[in-house]
Amino acid sequence: MSRINRPGPALVAGLLVLAAHPARPAEPPADLGAQADVAAARGVFERNLAAITKRDREAYLATYLEAPTLARSGPEGPSLGYEGFAAQAGEGWPEVFEAQDLRLVPVEPGVVYGTYRYRVAYRDPETGRLDEHAGLSERMFVETPEGWLIAVTSAFDAPTGTPPPPRALVGATLVDGTGAPPVPDAAVLLRGGEIECAGTRAECPVPEGVGVVDLAGKWLTPGLVDAHVHFAQTGWADGRPDALDVRDRYPYPETVARLEADPERFFRAFLCSGVTAVFDVGGYPWTWDLPARAEADTRAPHVAAAGPLLSTLDYWVNLPAERQFHHLADEASAREGVDYVAARGADAVKVWLIVTGERPLDELERIVGVVGARADERGLPLVVHATDLPEAKAALRAGAEVLVQSVWDRPVDDEFLELARAAGATYVPTLTVPFGYQRMFAAAASGDPPSVDDPHGCVDADTLAKVAESAELSPPAGLTAERLAERAARIAEEDRTAAANLRRVHAAGVPVAMGTDAGNPLTLHGPSVYAELEAMEAAGLSPMEVLVAATRDGARAMGRGDDLGTVEAGKAADLLVLAADPTAGASAFRALEAVVRGGVLRPVGELASPAGREPAAADRD
Repeated sequence: MSRINRPGPALVAGLLVLAAHPARPAEPPADLGAQADVAAARGVFERNLAAITKRDREAYLATYLEAPTLARSGPEGPSLGYEGFAAQAGEGWPEVFEAQDLRLVPVEPGVVYGTYRYRVAYRDPETGRLDEHAGLSERMFVETPEGWLIAVTSAFDAPTGTPPPPRALVGATLVDGTGAPPVPDAAVLLRGGEIECAGTRAECPVPEGVGVVDLAGKWLTPGLVDAHVHFAQTGWADGRPDALDVRDRYPYPETVARLEADPERFFRAFLCSGVTAVFDVGGYPWTWDLPARAEADTRAPHVAAAGPLLSTLDYWVNLPAERQFHHLADEASAREGVDYVAARGADAVKVWLIVTGERPLDELERIVGVVGARADERGLPLVVHATDLPEAKAALRAGAEVLVQSVWDRPVDDEFLELARAAGATYVPTLTVPFGYQRMFAAAASGDPPSVDDPHGCVDADTLAKVAESAELSPPAGLTAERLAERAARIAEEDRTAAANLRRVHAAGVPVAMGTDAGNPLTLHGPSVYAELEAMEAAGLSPMEVLVAATRDGARAMGRGDDLGTVEAGKAADLLVLAADPTAGASAFRALEAVVRGGVLRPVGELASPAGREPAAADRD
C-alpha cells in the first residue's frame, strides 16, 4: 500500500472517474437501494482495511478499480492509474495501523462516499522511533460489472491537536482517582479528547456509532502524575557533574544541548510508564517551552514548568551564558528572580533552600519570605526544596504551596503540621531519589553495572548505555568502601525518618502527591514512578491513598486539578489500563497494558523504547 501517513491534498474531485463506468440496472426504491449500496460498499471498505492490518497485498489490491481512472493522492498531489498504484503497494506497511469512525454516505445509485479516521506509525530506520500520523482517509466506491470497488482514495493528516474519534471503554473496574469506591463493569465515554461520561453502564450508555473497547477483567485509573521531575537532567552523572564528574567523557554543554534538542525521548518514557502529566520544578530557561510543546501532543505528558531555580546557594552547575540557578543574594535579587520567571510565563516559582552555615537560616528565611510575597503578587505558587525541618518550616512561613522533598533529618512536629495545613501546602515525599545516587556510586566502586527497573522497556538506549557505564567510572575522590557503607547507612536512616514523616503528614490531613525527582542519577524519567509508588505504600499509605496521591493530588500540585488527575466528566481523557487491581497494591501499576492520552489509546508496547537502537557516542570527546 502507499504510505498513508505521507498524503497529499484530499481528492474529492475524483468523482470524474464515474463517467467511465456503465450505468446500473434499474433500482429498487431509493431508500432500499441506498441501503444496499452502503452495505456493499461497507463490505469492500472493511476488506480493504483488514488487508492493511494483515499486510495482505493481494487482498488489498483486489478492492481497487483496475483501470487508468483510479484516482489517488500522494506526496506530490493527485495521480491516476492502477498500474503505478499497484507497483508500490506493499512497500511500506505501517507498523501501527488503527482505523476508527467508519462512515459511508450514498451519493447516487452505484456510488458511495466513505471516510475513516486513521492512526498509523512507521519505524524510522535511523532512530528506530515510531513516526506517527493521524488524519482522515477517503474512499469513493463504485459498482462495476466486477462488483463494488474503490475508484478514489486519498488521505490527509489532521493538524496537531485535532481530537481523536469518540470511543467507549467498557467492562473494566474503574478507580477514578477521587478515593471513591471502585466501579465494576464501568463505562467511560471519550469524546473530543475529554471524558464525556464515567460511571456504570446504565449511567453512561454508549451512543450509536461510537467505537467500543472491551476491557472486561481490567482496571481503569487516571494517568499518573509525577509532581517532581527535571527535564534538564539526564538520569545519570552527565547531567549532574556535581555528583560524579564525567565531563571528560561527556562535556556538560553538549549534554544540556542534547537535553534541549530531544525531550521527546523522556516524553515517551513517561507515557510508556503510565505518566500522563509531570511537574518540572527546576531547570534551564528552555524548559519553559515544554508545556506548549507537549500539551497538544498525545505522545507526550502534560507539562508544567518552573524554570530556573531561585537558590540560596550560589551554585555552579550552569552554562557560560545560561543559568538554571539564580542566586538569592539579597532581597533585591529575590524580587528580580521572581519577576524574571513570571515574565517568562513560569508555572511556579521554585526555591532551592540550602543552608551551608555561611548564612544563618533567619537571613535566608527573610529572603525566601520576599520571594513568597512577590510570587503571591505575581499569581504564582511557591515550590520549595527543603529537606531539614527548620528549613521546611521556614518555607511554609514564606508561603510555600508545595514542598518537593521529604523532611528527613528529624520527625515533623505539630508546628510543622499546623503550618502546612494553614498554607494549604502539598507534601511531595520523593522517597527513592537518594538510592539512585547510592547505586551509581556502588557501581563505580564495584565495577558491576547497576540494574534498571524498567518493566516495559521505556528507557531509551542512550540512557541505558550510560547507566551501564557507571561500572567503568571511578567513585568520587575520598569515597572509600568504608565511607560508601556509612553513606548507605545514613540514607537508610533518613529513609526511615522520611517514611515516618509521610505517615504523620498524611494522617494530619496534609495533601500528599507522588514525585520522583526524575533526572537525578539513576532516578530515570518514566519508570522510576514504580519504586516511588511502592515506597509510599511501604511507608504506610494504603494502595488507594497512594493512587489518589499519584493522580488527583499530583494534578493539584502542578496547578492542573481542574482538568487532570481524575476520571470524571469534563476532565482530559488521560487513563491507564491495568491488568492488576491497584487497590490491592501499588505494584499493580507495573501491570500496565495501555495508556490513553487525550483520548488516544496506545498499547504500552507501542510506546516502548526502540529495540536495537545504538547508543550515540558523537557527544564524547
